[in-house]
Amino acid sequence: MEPLNAALLVFLVFVAIVVLITILKTLFTVRTYTAGVVERFGKFNRIVRPGLHVLIPFAESVYFVDLQVKQAQFSVETKTHDNVFVQIPVSVQYQILDDKIYDAFYKLSAPQKQIESFIFNSILDHVPKLTLDETFEQQSGISIAVKTELDSTMSGFGFNILNALVTDIIPDTKVKDAMNDINAAQRAQVAAQARGEADKILKVKQAEAEAQSKALQGQGIAAERQAIIDGLRSSIEHFRESVPGATAEDVMALVLLTQYFDTLKDIGTKGGTNTIFLPNNPGAANDFMMQILAGLRGNMGSTTNSPTTPRPIPPPRVTA
Repeated sequence: MEPLNAALLVFLVFVAIVVLITILKTLFTVRTYTAGVVERFGKFNRIVRPGLHVLIPFAESVYFVDLQVKQAQFSVETKTHDNVFVQIPVSVQYQILDDKIYDAFYKLSAPQKQIESFIFNSILDHVPKLTLDETFEQQSGISIAVKTELDSTMSGFGFNILNALVTDIIPDTKVKDAMNDINAAQRAQVAAQARGEADKILKVKQAEAEAQSKALQGQGIAAERQAIIDGLRSSIEHFRESVPGATAEDVMALVLLTQYFDTLKDIGTKGGTNTIFLPNNPGAANDFMMQILAGLRGNMGSTTNSPTTPRPIPPPRVTA
């Protein structure tokens, strides 16, 4: 009986293993954001959603399709309209359409390769028509164009293109350095123009201030001279009242001669000089007075109406 029991035990174990394998082949689960494509004897049968499902053992098989958003990175090298080679990195986010799982699973064997081909075709169709500066300016426009073309093409294969972002435009290093040099030179030119305008405004303001200062100075001098004239008029009147018989010409001559000697005094004390040459003859004072009066009459050098002809007196010489 013992050999029979052992054989029965082995059989039962075999049956249990077969049943376990059958159960494992029959039951399966589909995760969230995943779909299952069920084939029966190699032919498409149905699409199953997340949860627990049952297969016909040894007749059906299941394949899982990821419905999450995926991202692929590509780099396209192309030439701009002004013959500058650039590298354009493109980042694409795509997703399988929920209602086109069959097309996404069966129509394309390598979706990323297909997307890369369409990206190269779109970039090479747009960028060679633009200059390097226009390429930088229209970076977002290139992204929109690539996304539109990709979406219209890949939707037929069951894929939805969420974004196609041109993340950068990378020209050759020498070209980049040259662009930086041009930008630096332009900024230096703008700075020089700004400094020139500032200097111009400063000089104009200085000229206006100087003109205003001169005008005020002229008004001050005029007021000073008017005050002197008023003072002289008052002095002359007082002098004529105090000295009977004195004429206005005598008073003016005396005042002018006094002013002349005051001027010489200022030259000697305030001008930084130490030697003054003056005529030393006894009639020098009278000559000074006669020449001053002649100058006032507009007859310097010739006074025919005067009782005596004054001798020419050399002007004072001042040496430092």
